[in-house]
Amino acid sequence: MAERSVRWGILATGGIAATFTADLVDLPDAEVVAVASRSQDSADAFAERFGIPRAYGDWDALAQDGDIDVVYVATPHSAHRAAAGLCLEAGRNVLCEKAFTLNAREAGELVALAKARGSFLMEAMWMYCNPLVRRLKALVDDGAIGEVRHVQADFGLAGPFPPAHRLRDPAQGGGALLDLGVYPVSFAQLLLGEPSDVAARATLSAEGVDLQTGALLSWDGGAMASVHCSIVGGTATAASVTGSQGRIDVPYGFFFPDRFVLHRDGRDPEEFAADPADGPRASLRHEAAEVMRALRAGETESPLVPLDGTLAVMRTLDAIRDRVGVRYPGEAPEADPARELTPA
Repeated sequence: MAERSVRWGILATGGIAATFTADLVDLPDAEVVAVASRSQDSADAFAERFGIPRAYGDWDALAQDGDIDVVYVATPHSAHRAAAGLCLEAGRNVLCEKAFTLNAREAGELVALAKARGSFLMEAMWMYCNPLVRRLKALVDDGAIGEVRHVQADFGLAGPFPPAHRLRDPAQGGGALLDLGVYPVSFAQLLLGEPSDVAARATLSAEGVDLQTGALLSWDGGAMASVHCSIVGGTATAASVTGSQGRIDVPYGFFFPDRFVLHRDGRDPEEFAADPADGPRASLRHEAAEVMRALRAGETESPLVPLDGTLAVMRTLDAIRDRVGVRYPGEAPEADPARELTPA
């Protein structure tokens, strides 16, 4: 792809779509050329807000717009399979929000479709594109704290969320796990890969979604991870990585950190800080930049957010839901993804 602006289409007009689009319009090499919603009025209002030239009242019109280089899918995750699939079928490249889909079966279908079309596909796991998270991973990979023994991460919101809220709605993939728990699970698997075993417990709502979930992930080499998510209590939203020779502590906001502290045996603590130019949501800009870099390089997936890693996270989320008894409408037993994990 020539070194011109990358032309983006935005599919959905909710809060995360607005936040991502606000960052895109500030990037000199990005151009937002179209937006789509199921409501023409919503698409028109979004287009006017951000100065987008084309607004569509249905998804298919956006998918068929050949002037778009990549579509950002920002619907609730219950609609990711349909929305991203529509775009991939039309030959569009796709950046799809997390959780990537409702389950691993749907995720596998999108990956297979992208590969069949030769299209770029990436989960919008902005945490993986954050420079400070990448620095943390490099330190761990280089053995700065020895062999990883334990990872801890949590993400909880105080709520309360009423029963009609999407986070409580099974039809929209509600619950803490897919909305929030995907971050702690993805953080653990960034460092350790796919676990070989999963144990989990949850508190379920009257609607059958998880209000809070705790899981213990374990690996054949002896490492473990403790992850927790909640929509009924605000947590520290922090993380730590403990190794045989030290520890890394990431304070509040571990998935968009402004700093972390490396503790190594026999040495003074070392603090690593984010670039002062990076605000609290700069990871979205880094994520967009990575998509555009990959498109210009002719790549069909990002090495920072590889599709195999996305599929592995979805398998873990499936296994956790299986352990705690959360099933979404339309997930018939015979159609469910395999509940057995594939060891890393």
